[in-house]
Amino acid sequence: MKILEIYQIDHETSLKLPLFISNVPAGFPSPADDYLDKSLDLNKFLINNPAATFYVKVQGDSMINAGIISGDILIVDRSIVNPYGKIVVALLNNEFTVKRLIKKKSKVYLIPENPKYPNIELSDQVDFQVWGVVTGLVRKF
Repeated sequence: MKILEIYQIDHETSLKLPLFISNVPAGFPSPADDYLDKSLDLNKFLINNPAATFYVKVQGDSMINAGIISGDILIVDRSIVNPYGKIVVALLNNEFTVKRLIKKKSKVYLIPENPKYPNIELSDQVDFQVWGVVTGLVRKF
């Protein structure tokens, strides 16, 4: 999976949307105004550290079993210090990639979430850096 674009977070803007306290059925619609609880600011809900967070648009199918598809916009936090077990954006030989970072015993791997792709064992000969940890995604239907 490749990174197509990188966007900086605009933490100055705020968009508060209505948040309803009841679940919304997928069948027959019901009047929801009676259940209006509060507003939800998606920036505050999705982003823990605005100064260290970016959006990246991805391309490829190596992470489909993790629910990430081509065209998704990932929320990436660069301030998370323990990335093991998490999905990361990494620089691998000067190219961005998205994979799960796993440590087994003394070895470290980038693991795709699609059996079509091989695991990547990271060694001293591989130029590698964790750029950030994926904390969420945005998808437009």
